[in-house]
Order: sequence, then structure tokens, then C-alpha cells
Amino acid sequence: MCGIVGMIGNREAAPVLLEALRRLEYRGYDSAGIATLVNGHIERRRAPGKLGHLAEMLALRPLPGTTGIGHTRWATHGAPTEGNAHPHGTAQVSVVHNGIIENHAELRAELEAAGQEFSSETDTETVAQLVDLNLKRGMAPVEAAGAAFKRLHGAYALAMVFAGHSELMIGAQQGAPLAVGFGEGEMFLGSDALALAPLTRRIAFLRDGDWTVVTRDGARFFDLEGRDVQRKVQQTALSGAAVGKGNFRHFMEKELHEHPAVLGDTLHQMVDPGTRSVVLPALPFSFKSVTRLSISACGSAFYAGMVGRFWFEALARLPADGDVASEFRYRQPPLEKGGLGLLVSQSGETADTLAALRYMREQGQHVLSIVNVPESTMARESDAVLQTVAGPEVGVASTKAFTAQLAVLACLAIAAARERGAIGREEERRLTTALLEVPGRAAEVLDHDAHIRRIAERIAEARDVLYLGRGGCFPIAMEGALKLKEISYIHAEGYAAGEMKHGPIALIDRNVPVIAITPSGPLFEKTASNVQEAAARGGQVVVFSDAEGAQKLASIAAETVVLPKMDPFVAPILHAIPVQLLAYHVAVLKGTDVDQPRNLAKSVTVE
Repeated sequence: MCGIVGMIGNREAAPVLLEALRRLEYRGYDSAGIATLVNGHIERRRAPGKLGHLAEMLALRPLPGTTGIGHTRWATHGAPTEGNAHPHGTAQVSVVHNGIIENHAELRAELEAAGQEFSSETDTETVAQLVDLNLKRGMAPVEAAGAAFKRLHGAYALAMVFAGHSELMIGAQQGAPLAVGFGEGEMFLGSDALALAPLTRRIAFLRDGDWTVVTRDGARFFDLEGRDVQRKVQQTALSGAAVGKGNFRHFMEKELHEHPAVLGDTLHQMVDPGTRSVVLPALPFSFKSVTRLSISACGSAFYAGMVGRFWFEALARLPADGDVASEFRYRQPPLEKGGLGLLVSQSGETADTLAALRYMREQGQHVLSIVNVPESTMARESDAVLQTVAGPEVGVASTKAFTAQLAVLACLAIAAARERGAIGREEERRLTTALLEVPGRAAEVLDHDAHIRRIAERIAEARDVLYLGRGGCFPIAMEGALKLKEISYIHAEGYAAGEMKHGPIALIDRNVPVIAITPSGPLFEKTASNVQEAAARGGQVVVFSDAEGAQKLASIAAETVVLPKMDPFVAPILHAIPVQLLAYHVAVLKGTDVDQPRNLAKSVTVE
């Protein structure tokens, strides 16, 4: 959610911090601010809304100083106002925070009773006031911060600077990520390596409970009890090149058109085109001995996991469960010995998915994560990692990362099926051949952009939209509905086609578009029957199918998008692209903020 940057530099900090915050815009935010040390005093500039507002303020009232911290806030406690924007602080200390301080009310009452005066509604200010009180009681900055960290309950990444100490910055992590960047005569803090990539590629990651004292000469790391600990400085593979839109109107549009390249890059690392076989890195477990698979994720990643569940059970004959991560540990499922936990996440920092990972670990499961950020917390805490090669995804609504996740899951399911003896060599060849055709077919799907844009004109007038799919395409129906809700603010639901008669059919009339994901194959006739029932009730049916399926449904469809003929195995991957594209064009027609839809964050790092 929130984004944090910090700098002890040899140049003015504010412009550097502002640019780093731009690289964190993908997380979503509703206010922003920067604080620097000016002649030993702390000065702040804060603004609600987009970073452009903060940039305008800095142009009118520049912030000098070579040491500072910056923040993009996604409101939790208190409305998105200038007064609630970070950094928070006093004359002695300034703090930025990602997360939630769960005992903030208790701390606030205690601090107010001690004479501390609050100026915001936020939980974050309790941290600043607690450190400030420690300073007033005679503690030095490092001692004051370390004592404060011991009092905090909840999830947080923190960065703070102190008046009169231009060569000092302190950071801390508990349940929300924070990285330290080592530059040339400069030091940095950031919520992720992407924010720091233009500044340095030498990164050290804190672990939960860690805090760090950063000076111009380097960084020292401590655990919660104040004991020295060592954290490895590593070279990140992220590029410092600016993330731009190119010739596209929005990042989401650009990322939609990157589907073919991303699918190709992701498959290239996992499929040998010569032998038509899946080649995985060495895994610390055998699928032969895995008794059950537990899949957990959030949002679009969960829907990718549900397609994977279909593949694992149908192809590898491996029993699989799927849970949204926010519910998983609360139902406390008993996980049998020999099981495998599979987590899916774009950022690798999603709080609920991390909690699911840690529950799986407590239950003695092997843990495998599919992530797009190899330096992420989830990657570091897993037994093994498979990377989606999607590159930075700036648009809040996931697009190319979703299809990359599907590509990895498809390869993993084939490998599991082969290892378990559920498929033979010829079947593996057939399936991998189908996968290798996906990038080219994805490019063909994007050729329908103009047609889908025309269909969007019909959808944009609707108040409710119903998406239908079966088998591996049922989660794609849910993905399509989620995308429409996220960026156009139209209510939409994705249903298993066979469930339509168990309730949703009551909603269908001529004002309710029905988006039918109906590739030809073994499930086509059943899905087509449901589509005909929707049309009979006046539903305006939009069909996504191949030429064979489209021809059979032409008489009842209000609109038909003819997709390339494909093996049913890969149909979910390709059908994800047009439903995402449709949502994009609807949102553009409705004039919403496509890249940063209201109330949403790219990476949900608090519960």
C-alpha cells in the first residue's frame, strides 16, 4: 500500500525522493509528503491527492537539504487530508510508516496523558510521539527509536530522521517490507527494490523484527532486542530505467499489449522448445511424495491459483485445495504431512498471502511461491520460488502478471503430472507444444482491440454485468468481473455457468450484459446451453470463443469475438486477455482513473 523512501545523500534529497515516490505509485495512494533536514531543522511538504500536487507545492516552496524521507499514503486511520499525510512528527523527529499500529489507541492515551500533543488522526503519529517522548526523557536518537519499536504491535515498515542529525536515518520492519540501498557516498531506504533501482542495485533486506541505523558510511542491523545481526547485501536484477507508458495512454494499456512478450519470456525459462518438455529448477521436494496441494492467494492471483487447481487435479491427479489467503489461516485447516503449500503473488509482499505462507510453514508443509519479484519477502521465506518474468507492473489492476502466473502454473502442473506418472512423454509434448504457441496466439487476440472497444460501448451503459465460464475458464469469468469492478466501477459477478440457474438467472434482462467465455472443447455444449438460457431471458450475450464455438452461438449472441483456435488446456490463458481488454476500454469510456482506481492499492501489505 503505502510507499516509503529515505536518503542520506550528497545532493538535494527532495527531487530524488519525489522521483523514487513516482516509482511507488503502482502501490496506490491518496496523499504524499516529504521531510528534509534544513540547517538541522525538520521541514515538511505534504499534499492530498496525486504526486503532481506535491510536486507543485515543492516548486512553489522548495525543500533544500541532503537528508530526508518521503511517503505515499493509502488512508487507513484518518481521511486523506494534508494533516493526515506523512511524514508525521515533532520538532525533534519525523516518521513515515507503511502498515497499521494495532495498539495505537492505547499508546495515544498514554502519550497524551504524558503531555504529548497530537495533530493528526493517524496511528502513525503515535510512533513519532513515542520517540519524541523518549528523546525528551534524555535518550539519544538510536536508543529512543529502539525503545519505541519494542512498544509497537502490528505491521509496519518505518523510516525516521532526527533534527540536528543530518547523517542519521533509522528504519524498522515488522510484517511490511523495507530495504536498505548502498550507494556511492549515499544511503537509501525504500519499500522495495524498484523504488531504489535508479539509485543503486546494492540492496539489503530487513527481516521481520529488524531495525537498522543508517549513516553515510553504511548500515548496522539489529533485532528487536537490540542485538547486532548481519544482513546480506545483494545485487538486485531490477533495472534503473524509468518505467514509462511509451506511446500508450495508460500503463494498463501498455501492460495489456505486453502479454505476448511476457508469456514468451516466462515460458522460455521453463520449457525446452527442442525436446518439448518442461524444465524446472531443482525443487526441494518430489511431486511423487506430495499428498495434497494447498493453494492460497489474493485477488487476481487467487483466480490464477484456481485455474492451477483445475490443472493439477485434472492433469496431475493431485488433490488440491484453494483458499483466499485472507481466510486461509482463520479456518485453521489441518494440513497433512507431506503436503505442499503453493502461494501466488505479483509483489511477493501481500500481507494475507504472507500470513498463509507462515501458517503453512507452521503446519510442516513444503512451501513453493510463484512471484514476480525475486527479492520479495515471500520469495525469501519460501523453500523454492518460480518467477513470473512480467517485469514491473505499474497499473493497479493486474494484467500481464496474471497471464504469466497462469503460464508458470501450467508448466508446474505438467511437471507434476510427468513426475507422478499421470501423463506420458507424448502427452507432455502435446501440452508443451500448445503452451509454446500461446505468445503468438496472444498477439492475435490483441488484434481484436478495435472490436472489443466497440463492444465496450455497450457494456459501459450497464449497471450490472454477469460473466460465465466452466472448468478452467470459470476463474477467468471471475477475473473478468473483478477487472470490470476494479477500474470501471460497474457491478459485475463471475459465475460457474452451471450455477446460473441457482440464482443469477433472476437478474438477467435486456439491461444485463452476459459475457460468455466459451472455448470449443469438452465443456462447450454445457456452457452453450447456459448461454442460450441467458439469451432466452433477454440477456445481451457477448461471446468469446474460437471460430467453431462462435459459429454455433452466432444466432443468439449480440456480439461475438472470434479468438484463435487453441488446445483447451491453454484456453484459460488466452481468454484472460480479451476480458481484461474489455474492462480497460469500458473504464476509458467511463473516464475513470484506469491506472490508479479509487480505494485500491497495488500491493496490499496490511490486513
